[in-house]
Amino acid sequence: MDLGKSFYTKMLILRYRLLGIEQYVIDPEREYTEICKNLKGTEIKIGPASNTYVNIMDIREESLEDGENGYLATKISKLIGFFNLIFGILDEEEKALLEEKLIETYNLKGITFDDKSLFNSKKFKSSKEMPLLEDLYHVLEKDIRTKKFQIKLIPFVKGSLNFFNHYTNTELNNKLIIADVYELGEDNLKYGMYLFTELFWDKIKINRKNKKAIYLDEIWRLIGVTSNKYVASFIYKIFKTIRKYGGSGVAITQDISDLFSLENGTYGKSILNNSSIKSFFSLEEENIKILSENVNLSDKEKIEIKSLKRGEALMLVGDDHILVKIESSEKEKELIEKKEEIK
Repeated sequence: MDLGKSFYTKMLILRYRLLGIEQYVIDPEREYTEICKNLKGTEIKIGPASNTYVNIMDIREESLEDGENGYLATKISKLIGFFNLIFGILDEEEKALLEEKLIETYNLKGITFDDKSLFNSKKFKSSKEMPLLEDLYHVLEKDIRTKKFQIKLIPFVKGSLNFFNHYTNTELNNKLIIADVYELGEDNLKYGMYLFTELFWDKIKINRKNKKAIYLDEIWRLIGVTSNKYVASFIYKIFKTIRKYGGSGVAITQDISDLFSLENGTYGKSILNNSSIKSFFSLEEENIKILSENVNLSDKEKIEIKSLKRGEALMLVGDDHILVKIESSEKEKELIEKKEEIK
């Protein structure tokens, strides 16, 4: 039986489910399908074979806190990160040009920097009243300066990734939601992970009184070398501010070194420093060395981490360092491991 990070995460999901805590899970490896079924959660799959869609261009009413304004400006800042994943790192001139085209795209749908433009008779506009990537594609096509951006959008509009070019058609009313991005494949996972992270972040901000948690498995894809500073900054913001919304963030990774591969590890260090509880399972020598450069570990603890057995972990809770054994009841094991829904 696996008593490593995967089992531990599923056990957290199970226990939080029993406590009625809202949970949002990004699942790049299709590890949480069974527990989702067993706990009667909602699984959303995105990929070539899926029929559920989320529109990256959506502006959601919950994206701003009460008393704030600037829906379009806030959305554009998030989209810049997403398009940096597609177009590569943009310089300031390219960023300004892309922002100009995004503004034009939303203007074509009657959406401006005036927040009132997002309401119809006091009702917030629906997904079908938002632009699609295809609308941006046609705007980019008209300007020779943005032709290179338009070409890179072809797979997302007309090609193998055109499932990104659909109106949102799914409701997220369950307290346990798993976002399965496995079908995207190695090269495209980051797009799906960012899409759902942004969606879940908006959900988390709806009601501060409700307890909630977001799980980012394989988080290095969003804050590591394959990402960019705009996306990584967004992820860091979540971990820095989620507590004020009654939430907690769970960052999961197999390889510590991946967390420190972007911008000299700035974002990995920031997330690590903002985590109130850190759980480390058995690590190889190289990862222990990297970890010790960013976390205060004694020589004894470095040896202990290397020799941890399955089901054992070193937890850092504030200034306390605790060796723990992860245990579950038989019923919990059954719910986590069973391949069909428990009645």
